Order: sequence, then structure tokens, then C-alpha cells
Amino acid sequence: MQFSFRMPVAVHIMLCIAKFDGVFKTTSTFLASSVNVNPVIIRKTLGQLKAAGLVEVAAVVGGAKLTKAPQDITLQDVFQAVEEDEDLFHIQDNPNPQCPVGRNIHRVLGSRLSMVKSHMLDDFSRITLADLLEDIPDNE
Repeated sequence: MQFSFRMPVAVHIMLCIAKFDGVFKTTSTFLASSVNVNPVIIRKTLGQLKAAGLVEVAAVVGGAKLTKAPQDITLQDVFQAVEEDEDLFHIQDNPNPQCPVGRNIHRVLGSRLSMVKSHMLDDFSRITLADLLEDIPDNE
């Protein structure tokens, strides 16, 4: 199973913005070179982060800035800013209603998957960008 790459890309972008603040202009091209993706993906992600109030983007002078201190931005904030799908897991839309498993799968599995997502978001709420920045060596 593969999850979306939007949240890890968004976290990568925000860590670069925090790490290189005042050192480099964190333009979409600069950020794309670190993430190693097309700048279009960076611009879309920055737009989502901006809409969520997590970053400011100065197009004319170049670069993005965090709107809050890294210790005040959680992984939950980032996840909710960039993940578009409400359901973390997708249960097949049309299971066979003639099968006892098929006709009950949404009821049986749905609430448990919602609980897993809730626990994950709770865990994300305790991890900040500052926590992650501490794990990035200064002189590598």
C-alpha cells in the first residue's frame, strides 16, 4: 500500500524554509532542487500551505517564509493543509451485497480505519517542525 507523497513533500519544503531562512531565498526552484521534484509541485504545495496559513510566499522578492515558529507547527497542521482526501483508507465502493463480508465490510472496517486515522493525527499533533529540525545535522 502506498500513501500520498504530499505530506512528506510539504514537510520537506517547510523544513527547508526554516533551515535556510536568512541564508538562501527559498524559491520554488530552490525548494524543488532539494525535494528533487518539478517546481510546479512545489508551487502547488506552497499554495496549499499558504491557504492553511502556514507559509507566506513573496513572489516578487522571491522566497517563502513560515508564518509561525517551527515549534508551533505540527505534522498534523501540515497533513491537514495538503491532504485532500478525507478518507485515509479507501474501502471498495461496490462490494458484493450477496456476500456476508461484502455487505458488512463498510460497517465492520470503516470505524476501525477511522480510529487508526484519529490515532495517527493525534501522534502527528505531538511532533513539531522544531523536533524534526533538531535531527538535521548543521554541518553535513
